[in-house]
Amino acid sequence: MHRKSLIERLAILADAAKYDASCASSGTSKRTSQGGKGIGSTEGMGICHAYAPDGRCISLLKILLTNHCVFDCHYCINRKSSNVERARFTPQEVVDLTLSFYRRNYIEGLFLSSGIVKSGNHTMEQLVEVARLLREEHDFRGYIHLKTIPEADPELIAQAGLYADRVSINVELPTDTGLTRLAPDKDARQIEGAMGGVKSAIAEAREAKTKFRHAPRFAPAGQSTQMIVGADAASDVDIVGKASSLYDRFRLRRVYYSAFSPIPDASAVLPLKRPPLIREHRLYQSDWLMRFYDFRPDEVMAATGADGMLPLDIDPKLAWALRFRDRFPLDVNTAPREMLLRVPGLGVRAVNAIVAARRQRTLRLDDIARLTVSISRVRPFLVTPDWRPTLLTDRADLRAQLAPPAEQLELFAA
Repeated sequence: MHRKSLIERLAILADAAKYDASCASSGTSKRTSQGGKGIGSTEGMGICHAYAPDGRCISLLKILLTNHCVFDCHYCINRKSSNVERARFTPQEVVDLTLSFYRRNYIEGLFLSSGIVKSGNHTMEQLVEVARLLREEHDFRGYIHLKTIPEADPELIAQAGLYADRVSINVELPTDTGLTRLAPDKDARQIEGAMGGVKSAIAEAREAKTKFRHAPRFAPAGQSTQMIVGADAASDVDIVGKASSLYDRFRLRRVYYSAFSPIPDASAVLPLKRPPLIREHRLYQSDWLMRFYDFRPDEVMAATGADGMLPLDIDPKLAWALRFRDRFPLDVNTAPREMLLRVPGLGVRAVNAIVAARRQRTLRLDDIARLTVSISRVRPFLVTPDWRPTLLTDRADLRAQLAPPAEQLELFAA
C-alpha cells in the first residue's frame, strides 16, 4: 500500500481545514523569551490568511492533524461514513512543517484542528503535544490557535490554553434541535460546559497576572466559536440570539459564521444547495453591530422580516433605520452618540470624530462628507445647518435608492 508523502498529506489536510472559519488571530500579544532568541513572531506581514482588528495581516498555517474521525456529523466532509481520502500527521511532523514554513517567511503562526481519532482525549493529547513541542522545545513565539475537543478531559483543555494564544470550541449549529439531528455524537451541554471552563480559566489567569508578574498566561487572545449557517432550519433570529447568548455567557472574542456547503456523498437530511453567501455576510454585519455599534440583539432582530431572516439586498443597519424612520433625521450637532451610531453610512470612527469636532464648532454637511465614503447614503438621516432632508426620509422608494447595485450582490452569489 502506497504511503502518502508529507506533501501529499499536507494537500489533503490543508484542504480539509478550509471548512473551519474561526482562524482569525485578533487579540494576540507579543511573546518574549530569554535572551530574545526565540523563533517566530506575531508581528509583521506575510501571506495573508487573517486580519487583526488594526488591519495587520496574520499569516497562518491552517491544517488538520488528521481527517480521520469516529464521529458521523451529517454536515462534515470528514465524518466517519464519508468516502474521502484520509491522511494523518504526527505531532512532530506538524511541528516540522510549522517551523519550515515560518523560516521561509510563509507564515507567522499555526491554526490546528483535527478530526476525532480513537477518542477525544487521545486527539486532544496530540494537539497539545504539538503546541508543547513548539513552545518548549523550539521556543516558538508565533501565534498558535488550537481547536479544542469538548469531549476531552478539562485538564487537557487547560493544558491547551497554557500553550495557545487562542482556543476555540465550535458550537456547530445554532439550536440544540439542529445539533441533535445533524451531529448525534455531540452534546450541546458538554460543548457549553467546556466553553465555560475555558472562560473561567481565562478569568483566573488574568486575575493572577494582576497579582503575580510571572503568573502563567492562559489563551491571552481568548476563545472563539463557529456556527454553520443553512444546514438546518434555524432562522437569522435564532442565530443572532445564540451568538448574543454566547458572547454574554462565555465572553467570546468572536463568533464565526460559515455558510453550509454541500459535500460529496452528502446525507439525505441535508439541504441540496448552499445558502447564499450574502446571508453569511449579513450575519457578520449583524455581529459587528452588536460588538462595536452598541446594538442590542433585539434591535438586530427588529431588522429581520416576518420569516426571521435578515434582508439580503440591504445591510442590517440600513434595514433597522428604514424600519424606524420616525427616529430620523438626527441633528448631527446635538444627537447622542448612540443614535449617530445607528445612521447608515457612519462608522465608529466617523461618529467619534463628529462627537469630538462638534465640541469645537458647528458641523456642516461638507464636514460629514469628509468622514464617510458615500454622503448620499448618509444625507436622508441627518440634519445640519445647511441641509435638511425634506420629505426624503419618507420616500417610498428610499430603500431602492440606498440599496447597493445588483452587481455587488452578485459577487456573493458566484
